[in-house]
Amino acid sequence: MARTEPHALARLHSEHGKALHGFLLGLTLGDRQRAEDLLQETLFRAWTHPEALESDHASMRPWLYTVARRLAIDARRARLVRPAEVGPEALAHVQAAADDRTEQAVAVLDVRRALRMLSPEHRAVLVQIYYRGASVCEAAEALGVPAGTVKSRTHYALRALRAAMPGYGPDAPAAPDAPLAPDAPLAPAA
Repeated sequence: MARTEPHALARLHSEHGKALHGFLLGLTLGDRQRAEDLLQETLFRAWTHPEALESDHASMRPWLYTVARRLAIDARRARLVRPAEVGPEALAHVQAAADDRTEQAVAVLDVRRALRMLSPEHRAVLVQIYYRGASVCEAAEALGVPAGTVKSRTHYALRALRAAMPGYGPDAPAAPDAPLAPDAPLAPAA
């Protein structure tokens, strides 16, 4: 393969290098490193295309500027296609998505599955007390049983739920960002 003679390439660099570098600085918005890389690539193209130097043009500057501009455009397009790089410093500042409800959805499915395993009487008590917010007396009246029975069924129903749901409950480890509420009977574990 034909290559440009080293002395011709050195002369090309000494005659046009400084002006070409200034032109590339403008195209790269002042990024010196990128401008130097593009200058080197432009001179590489001149080295690999000796026929461009053998033309009858008075100056090589228009050819060099055209090559440099096209290289800058191609480099910019390549950067825009590629996603921006993110280092660990930037990731430390990103908070978890507030609308990510995966943990909550899993907990709901676990509670529903565990509630289906309870007897109808225990399930009815928990629905009255925890889902409808009824007091013991209101639950007793709605279910047609004494208040003591509501208390007893609530105790045994919660105990059965804890047995059916390992990893949940007041003694389960809490997620680091979500401390366990003291009055929450069933908090999901981490």
